Amino acid sequence: MFKKILIANRGEIALRIIRTCKEMGIQTVAVYSTADRDSLHVRFADEAICIGGPRSKDSYLNMQAIMAVAELTNADAIHPGYGFLAENADFAELCDRYSIKFIGPTPSQMRAMGDKITAKETMIKAGVPCIPGSEGLLDTVEEAKTISEKIGYPVIIKATAGGGGKGMRIVHNEAEFEKNYNMARNEAGASFSNDAVYLEKFIEEPHHIEIQVAGDQYGEATHLSERDCSVQRRHQKLVEEAPSPFVDEALRKKMGDAAVKAVKAISYEGVGTVEFLVDKHKNFYFMEMNTRIQVEHPVTEEVMDFDLIKEQILIATGTPISGVLYFPEKMHAIECRVNAEDPMNNFAPSPGKITALHTPKGYGVRVDTHIYAGYTVPPYYDSLLAKIICRAKSREECIVKMKRALEEFIIEGVKTTIPFHIVLMDNEEFRSGKFDTGLLERFDYVSAIKELDL
Repeated sequence: MFKKILIANRGEIALRIIRTCKEMGIQTVAVYSTADRDSLHVRFADEAICIGGPRSKDSYLNMQAIMAVAELTNADAIHPGYGFLAENADFAELCDRYSIKFIGPTPSQMRAMGDKITAKETMIKAGVPCIPGSEGLLDTVEEAKTISEKIGYPVIIKATAGGGGKGMRIVHNEAEFEKNYNMARNEAGASFSNDAVYLEKFIEEPHHIEIQVAGDQYGEATHLSERDCSVQRRHQKLVEEAPSPFVDEALRKKMGDAAVKAVKAISYEGVGTVEFLVDKHKNFYFMEMNTRIQVEHPVTEEVMDFDLIKEQILIATGTPISGVLYFPEKMHAIECRVNAEDPMNNFAPSPGKITALHTPKGYGVRVDTHIYAGYTVPPYYDSLLAKIICRAKSREECIVKMKRALEEFIIEGVKTTIPFHIVLMDNEEFRSGKFDTGLLERFDYVSAIKELDL
């Protein structure tokens, strides 16, 4: 077992990792930027060292500074959390060079799934269903148009190094193709320093379903069922739940088997998710694999009664996977992401000082957060303030519980997405479970928020 783990992250995920480490008897080291000196992960870690200025490139993306702290504090492992360096193969290699265990997959496994074209080729060889599209990166707009005519419109242009919805454009016909092609490449270049793009058939009325997976150092793999992440805005997830109201037992088995195939195809080590798009006829297609812990991992933890961070750490020590393959009892969990954003102003970021805070309590209510009254939300990082996760014996009960909990959640001083989530819980399409990733395009949440004067 590790004696000391450095957590190369911030915010709620850093706290989440610290808590499990303490329960496992492992010492923790926090790193922080000057903007995060008053953050709770700094307070609750056994040791904490500042690694740079407020901007990510000067601190949480500063690999040499993080490795220097790991050496200084005699840390024998690094947990990257999510975001920042979590899927950076160069950082994982640097950890190997310093003989410090990177809690996650190997650099080669990360690269195999980090580039979407390589990942798709790997999945096709493994027999995992993939979306029709270009066989590799696109060289010219003429080539892209030819492929689009062959597979049929609509199509979607995607950045190979993409994420978070950047470098993606949906094209409905040839007339609008060139403009969207150029926009996707320009955005990809600006966001990822890599303007390479590829093409796929655009799946209409899609459901975004991901399978939680785990693999160990001995080639064994398992899955822990699915999460439905179809409530999105501009490809950014806002609400996640498990089990999916759309997935039946037959589809769950097919997708779970395909996800395990994907994990075994690269001898994956660690926890991660295999993400699929599922059309209205329940045909599913591989989209990507996230080689890290997910923001929404608590949804699975609550339904499965299983600590995924602990499993990550155990796998990294060489422990075989636990082999959980089922829901231990009929439960349902929903997670709402509470961001420092104004839903009445196109979800504009809202940094600033939190003047008052009250978090909801009660049976089946969990809040993962790093904020407190007096905390200043910095403008430099992701706007996630908290995750509220509710669990109940049915989806209907869970929605009622979530609405009650959201109405108890008080954050003053900054705008948040709480009003959006409250009205979503009353949305008929959401409550029915018969929704897809286009839900927010059909839902006039601004009027709903105004009507309730939230």
